[in-house]
Amino acid sequence: MQNMTLDSLVRTLGQMVADFGGRLFAALLVWIIGFWIVKKLVASISFGMQRRKVDPSLASFLTSFLSITFKIIVVVIILTTLGVQMTSIVAVLGAASLAVGMALSGTLQNVAGGMIILLFKPFRVGDAIITSDGKSGIVKKIMLFTTQMNTFDNQVLFLPNGTLANGVITNLSMGKKRRTDLTVGVSYGDDVEKARKLVLKILEKEERILKDPAPVVLLSSLDDSAVTLTIRYWTSFDDLYPTQADVLETIYKEFPKNKLNFPFPQMDVHVKKN
Repeated sequence: MQNMTLDSLVRTLGQMVADFGGRLFAALLVWIIGFWIVKKLVASISFGMQRRKVDPSLASFLTSFLSITFKIIVVVIILTTLGVQMTSIVAVLGAASLAVGMALSGTLQNVAGGMIILLFKPFRVGDAIITSDGKSGIVKKIMLFTTQMNTFDNQVLFLPNGTLANGVITNLSMGKKRRTDLTVGVSYGDDVEKARKLVLKILEKEERILKDPAPVVLLSSLDDSAVTLTIRYWTSFDDLYPTQADVLETIYKEFPKNKLNFPFPQMDVHVKKN
């Protein structure tokens, strides 16, 4: 009798191990195949949105959201494959949602911040922005929790959506036309009107500078060792920095050719002899 009971127990344990092993193997297959399908599905959806020319900001946000949602579904399927009851999963998810919601209130704020960014569009993918803490660069992706921005020297930053939505954002790309203010000094005694006309001539030859509003050159100040001219002109945002560099280089070359001198800091010292 005792041997029969022991044999029955062994067979039962063996059957349980075999059942669990089968479920574990099936769950492993669901894990591998499920996440592969999610990857392909998300890539297909992303490609479809690109073909339909969906706004890149919305596309990146939806791609991130769908990827996380599909992965959660795969995890639920894995748990049911292992034999966990759906009612238990729902109860655990409910309790976990409450606990996670309290613990990750900041993260949920980032989700809400992402939705606010997509709704009100203070910036889009491809825009150049400056954040309230001084970080600047090009927006690459707007995701569920964060926004990816590449700085102008190609560092990759991930900024919380909640902070971006509640902070001050300077959008450098939103204004199609941008004004540039440059200052150039000429020496006292030089012909200031000649210098002003020469700068205007240089600006007129530069094709990237807009004709309306027209460029202006003003005598802005009489400094200690220089007569300072302020140069103002308008360009598109993309031409802003290249044009500035080229205008300054041209002025540097043309002033000496026209007998206009750049002043050097100097100090007059008067010595009195007793």
